[in-house]
Amino acid sequence: MSNVLTSSRGDLSLEYPLLMGILNVTPDSFSDGGSFNSADGLVSRVDEFLFHKVDIADIGGESTRPGSDGVSIEEELTRVLPAVVHCVGNGIYVSVDTMKPQVAYESLMAGAAMINDVSGFRDPDMIAVCAEFGCSVCIMHMLGEPRTMQENPEYTDVVEDVRRYLTEAAERCVKAGIKESSICVDPGFGFGKTLEDNYKMLAGLEWIKSAGFPVLAGISRKSMIGNVVNKPPLKRLAGTITAHTAAVMNGADIIRAHDIEETADMLKVLRMLKKAGGKC
Repeated sequence: MSNVLTSSRGDLSLEYPLLMGILNVTPDSFSDGGSFNSADGLVSRVDEFLFHKVDIADIGGESTRPGSDGVSIEEELTRVLPAVVHCVGNGIYVSVDTMKPQVAYESLMAGAAMINDVSGFRDPDMIAVCAEFGCSVCIMHMLGEPRTMQENPEYTDVVEDVRRYLTEAAERCVKAGIKESSICVDPGFGFGKTLEDNYKMLAGLEWIKSAGFPVLAGISRKSMIGNVVNKPPLKRLAGTITAHTAAVMNGADIIRAHDIEETADMLKVLRMLKKAGGKC
């Protein structure tokens, strides 16, 4: 596995785990919907990213919470592009969380460096757009689509099934012109998985990483935390930090988080542990 994630907009070193800050410019995301879809909210969030030296800003204009409905291309672009332009203008490496090739195209034209496709690059047009721009990509595993993904998800072996899917999706991307060094993978915690499935994946993250691609872990405030600690999203910080720490210890290279200051502190401590010879 390469020690960098490459993109035509610049490379990211994977020597230490990276912090991806969540920037949802939506009114209805499960945890922070409506917080950053105003001009003031956007500026405040980006200032927070800059202060804590976030490595990647992940901008999303369409909620993918379980049961959510989609939005039009036009609406998603209206939400996403101002945030992309503002982040790029402040020198931040930008990822756009979208399933729509046209949104990806316009975002990359505006300066985005990564496309984070929760549908796992099933659409050949999405692959073609990313290959054209030479951007980095995050391939996520999701069973079905957001509206139905939590309706009785079943696997033979969730870790092996997810690993196989991500490997096959990555191979499709490489054959279509995306550089292998530009690919990272996300097992999709909470996307078509039971509570037990999610924790099996967290425990088995090293096996998923053995496929040869950097691993992104997005566990922040999700129901796999809430259903264990029995708390609403904004009260799940301790559980989230614990799960993300476990993810890094099991091989995660990128942590996608809502709570920027606390996650940055966690990653600083783990960096010191790694410098001292610890496993992380």
